[in-house]
Amino acid sequence: MSTITAKIQIYVPYEHTEMLTKTIQTYREACNYLSVIVFQTKELRYRTLHDLYYRELRSRFGLKSQMAQSVIRTVIARYTSARSNGHDWSLVKFKRPEYDLVWHRDYALNDNRFSVNTLDGRVKLRYKRKGMQHFFDGTWKWGTAKLVYKHKKWFLHISMTKEFSELDLTKVNHIVGIDLGINFLATTYDTQSQTMFYPGRTVKHKRGQYKVLRKQLQMRQTPSARKRLKEIGSRENRYVTDVNHQITKALVETYPKGTLFVIENLKGVRSATEKVCVRHRYVSVSWAFHQFREMLEYKAQLNGQGVIAVDPKYTSQTCPKCGHIERANRNKKMHTFECQACHYRSNDDRIGAMNLYRKGIEYIGTGTAGV
Repeated sequence: MSTITAKIQIYVPYEHTEMLTKTIQTYREACNYLSVIVFQTKELRYRTLHDLYYRELRSRFGLKSQMAQSVIRTVIARYTSARSNGHDWSLVKFKRPEYDLVWHRDYALNDNRFSVNTLDGRVKLRYKRKGMQHFFDGTWKWGTAKLVYKHKKWFLHISMTKEFSELDLTKVNHIVGIDLGINFLATTYDTQSQTMFYPGRTVKHKRGQYKVLRKQLQMRQTPSARKRLKEIGSRENRYVTDVNHQITKALVETYPKGTLFVIENLKGVRSATEKVCVRHRYVSVSWAFHQFREMLEYKAQLNGQGVIAVDPKYTSQTCPKCGHIERANRNKKMHTFECQACHYRSNDDRIGAMNLYRKGIEYIGTGTAGV
């Protein structure tokens, strides 16, 4: 089973805007009201909270039956998530204008329009179909949605689930090693001995500009500066997400079905900050590598491909020709690689991709190289 979130833009006529705005604001107020109670009582059992506060939520905020139940589940989920992530017990505040909807109860799809439940009745809304057609072919299972108002636009963030078969190793017809970095966001080496570079200098420069601007605003310590900081953070996140989306989309479309992508397991990349000069830490180790991996995994799965993540140890220090491992093989400043044994030379990112490609071949043979 693979679950992803489809972000579908809906078009809200002026006469319905107030209805949706009122609903999401009331929903947020109800969540904050119940959150205070949960924080004080530390009660996280749905049945208990439902018996004690369901009627009060309906009478105090005018919520409909399903909305009141969704409020309880939303609050429980937020506290449960905080605990599972190791956070201290603290009051959860709901700041964003959002509203959780249950499929076939709070929202449905009829006559190519979304029917959305509000405090003042249902509204039928058109939606943007471009790029989302595959979600409406009947093969996806629709789950809980979140009604979101962001950047003066309305969206339904819908949890979509579909069962895919894992890539059969006996049917792998192409292997691609992908080295992730900063100067080149992705460098690939494939079965045809072809190398592709996805440049990162423009991205690095732009993120450097964001960093300088953020530092200037932080020094001001004014309400307008803090608001601007939040806007910049959101804009940069959208930019990073878009870049990752473009690269992963290009990768799955470039290679055929049956391709196995091999990437590094960069789970501990954050700890690398200790080894990087302070002024370079932000652009060097803060790229969304985990997001890249998630995007590549689900897109590859949709396209009949597979992804494995392997131990990155020595991938940048190993000669792909003779196997000699030595730190001196790589010149980080010049971004070059020269084997101290056989003197094979190449770009250091390309060497990383070549070694990942080799680990992909080992995985096909043993099935134990992935982590």
